Amino acid sequence: MIFNKSLDNVSIYEAGKPIELVVREFGIDPHDIVKLASNENPYGTCDAVADIIARKSVSAFVYPDDSMYELKDALANEYQVVPQNIVIGAGSDQVIEFCIHAKCHTNSKVLMAKTTFAMYEIYAKQVGATILKTPSDAHNLDEFREIYKNEGSDIIFLCLPNNPLGECLDAKDVYSFLDEVDSNTLVILDGAYQEFASYKDGAKKIIPSEVINKYPNVIYLGTFSKAYGLGGMRVGYGISNEEIIKVLHKVRPPFNITTLSLAGAIEALKHKGFVQMGIEKNFSQMKRYEDYATSKGLRFIPSYTNFITIYMDGFVSKDVAYELLKLGIIVRDMTGYGFNAIRITIGRDEQNSKVFNALDLILSDKK
Repeated sequence: MIFNKSLDNVSIYEAGKPIELVVREFGIDPHDIVKLASNENPYGTCDAVADIIARKSVSAFVYPDDSMYELKDALANEYQVVPQNIVIGAGSDQVIEFCIHAKCHTNSKVLMAKTTFAMYEIYAKQVGATILKTPSDAHNLDEFREIYKNEGSDIIFLCLPNNPLGECLDAKDVYSFLDEVDSNTLVILDGAYQEFASYKDGAKKIIPSEVINKYPNVIYLGTFSKAYGLGGMRVGYGISNEEIIKVLHKVRPPFNITTLSLAGAIEALKHKGFVQMGIEKNFSQMKRYEDYATSKGLRFIPSYTNFITIYMDGFVSKDVAYELLKLGIIVRDMTGYGFNAIRITIGRDEQNSKVFNALDLILSDKK
């Protein structure tokens, strides 16, 4: 069978290994498995969010409100914009897909950092666009400027902070770069981990209302999957000017998130204290990883997210990740990105202690 030729060079996105796979492969009790590979929120959601999802489950046979007005209104209040500035997606990655389909074609160019969220490239290649990448793995705006000046681009992706590395640009530097971008180039500011970055360092904070008012060619992306602990509900959003949002609605399928997802996201926005608690604990526990890496002589990338990337200097990251897997600990091996490193989601206190104990065994055995 002949398929779309644009798919010939598209890689399949590899999600973190599920708990069920480890249970089948190693026979480990699921309650003993620690999953720290997909940057999920280890604290989950508050009881009120879980309760509303359970109550709404009796209406699962009814299509959700396709206008999603209540959620848009809540997000508009949160970000000081209007509902017409917002589009909702099944995760922010679906909004990325909307942007690609609305803006790109086979003659398009899409610019991104060398090492960043894989779906930017995958979605762009699906429509036959040419991928432009900076030489540096982390975001280097001088390199972005040089490539953009020489090549141009229909879309520019800035991941703030960056997944899978964890670094983050200062907001003032981002705004300075936006000043230099042509108004016909769509700039996507991916803020999936912005709640973490802005808590750790206010200089990293992107304010969507300021951005979209000053730059009509910019869209800001957010998600409920990380700080809000609703990864399984798949709710993301884009904030931009009304013209861009109207176009994105042309490619948005009807009822693209569920009745339960809507209810959970609306309720989650009401419980800032719970979200703040999770963020504070995240960075408290991250300090333990930094101290552990330092004590072992291992380099790490300072992170503004809910994960940390640790280089396995003197070891083979793929082997370390597999040995952890055999002990019921799921992390992300970074070999596929060209790094001899592992990326670990920051878990709860007891989960992280289990990781450190396991790494002690593995790293001492391999010396």
